[in-house]
Amino acid sequence: MSECPKNWLVLPLSEVVSTQKGKKPFNLGTQNAERSVPYINIAAFETKAIAEYAPIQDIPQCNISDTLLVWDGARAGLSGRGIAGYIGSTLAKISSDLATPQYLFYFINSKYDELNSRTKGVGIPHIDPIIFNGLEFPLTSISEQIRIVEKLEELLSDLDAGVAELKAAQKKLVQYRQSLLKAAVEGALTAEWRTTNQPKETGTQLLERILIERCARWEAKQLAKFKEQGKAPTKDWQSKYPEPVKPDISDLPELPVDWVWSSIGQCFYVGVGATPSRKEPEYWNGEIPWISSGEVRFVEITNTKELISKSGLNNSSTQINPIGSVLLGMIGEGKTRGQVAILGIEAANNQNCAAIWVPETDIPPEYIYYWLWSRYEETRRGSSGNNQPALNKSIVEKIPFPLPSLNELYIIVGLVSTSLSQIEDQEVAIKYSLKQSAAQRKNILKAAFSGQLVPQDPNDEPASVLLQRIRAERLEREKQPKVRKTKQQKEIAIVVSKLIDVLSEAGDWVPAQEAFRRCGISDGAQTEQIEVLYAELRALDKAGRLLVETVTDTQGRKLNDRLKLLVT
Repeated sequence: MSECPKNWLVLPLSEVVSTQKGKKPFNLGTQNAERSVPYINIAAFETKAIAEYAPIQDIPQCNISDTLLVWDGARAGLSGRGIAGYIGSTLAKISSDLATPQYLFYFINSKYDELNSRTKGVGIPHIDPIIFNGLEFPLTSISEQIRIVEKLEELLSDLDAGVAELKAAQKKLVQYRQSLLKAAVEGALTAEWRTTNQPKETGTQLLERILIERCARWEAKQLAKFKEQGKAPTKDWQSKYPEPVKPDISDLPELPVDWVWSSIGQCFYVGVGATPSRKEPEYWNGEIPWISSGEVRFVEITNTKELISKSGLNNSSTQINPIGSVLLGMIGEGKTRGQVAILGIEAANNQNCAAIWVPETDIPPEYIYYWLWSRYEETRRGSSGNNQPALNKSIVEKIPFPLPSLNELYIIVGLVSTSLSQIEDQEVAIKYSLKQSAAQRKNILKAAFSGQLVPQDPNDEPASVLLQRIRAERLEREKQPKVRKTKQQKEIAIVVSKLIDVLSEAGDWVPAQEAFRRCGISDGAQTEQIEVLYAELRALDKAGRLLVETVTDTQGRKLNDRLKLLVT
């Protein structure tokens, strides 16, 4: 930490704060008369939307002025404002008698990177207590803490408003891209062009020519095979040509004049790659680019993470795809399935993505790339499989696409390419601005906690005096005898005795609310009585003397709890 003003002190955080880890309460569920206290899990912490409630229990709670810190998980170190309720089991409440709640919050907030990058644990990471307790806390007077917070909130409010505008613009660009692609592949983008231009070859005529050329390529390959084998063509060999499946257009929208519906399999060869054996080192680190499905993410691929050798190519069922081939991710629960890429190099691919050989035709590959990009969500829904939704070669070949004339295709590609380039430039600019905003936020917080954000006031109480006074108050509190609650203890004993008697007399399961009622605990009972009852339930449970069972309806929704005392 940079040098602080002379009236400040720098202390280990352990001397400044108390940390209280959260705990998951029992009997969680939807809010009702019994469950009235909000439970702050990670989702509630992030969204401020409470989904679960619990009965009153003797476990850690917080309020809106407290600082909550994510203690466990990938987001360990993330801090936020408190919510009135029980603290979640992966959270911790941070409080201090030396700092105002707001000053403490901003300090903890400024330490996210350090706490998150230095966690402990192999499976589930968690905050390292040594790192946390050793953080250098800049202590100043309460008056200056208040001034610092006021200035912080002024500056960060403006900064956050700017960030919100940037993120809104970022979202609008995503929406605009989708609208652009949709307009392009539906013909709206070139509607005006069509009014003054006649196609040299309609979409229907182009499709007919592609089908003829496709059949001719198949026949040439078959003749080459016969020649290689030294055999004459068999009788009726041409009749074995696999006719491509036509698209099902029953639910497809009407297209502009001179456009026609086709399918990926009608127009193009679709190849599914493979992964050479990882057990054979000679199959890898060769000269042939090899693409995994994780690299297929709405980009032009000009290099790959891995290379395979000719031996790897020859000993697997993958193939080298021509430049301009469109790759489509077929496997995965996440974003991968349905994502597309276009090849800027010749490359092989793995079995989790399909390679569509658009360059074998006159159709510009970018058009098919744009079409599949525009249909990302629809393509994902068209998958098959139960455990891991997936596409396959057959499904990919059946994917329909609208085919206009060749000259209109190139007009569409040109217009979309120009617009996408402009969108990309704007996205880069926004990302840069967001990065600058994040850096500016760090600088503001750094200035705040080094005494450089607001002017010093010589009339402020020195931090050393504040620390001495608070330490004296702490010692005085420790000297105070603990108050004995004799009357309350007697009431506790009575309630506990009644509860045990009720459950013992029943000898079987008793609905929780019925057991409470028999003990004299009604719906309008005082909080202390309910707390006592639940404290005793936990004690009996830990002692192995009580069974608690949740009762659900036929749809698995919780109705209530029932209790049973075990005879010991």
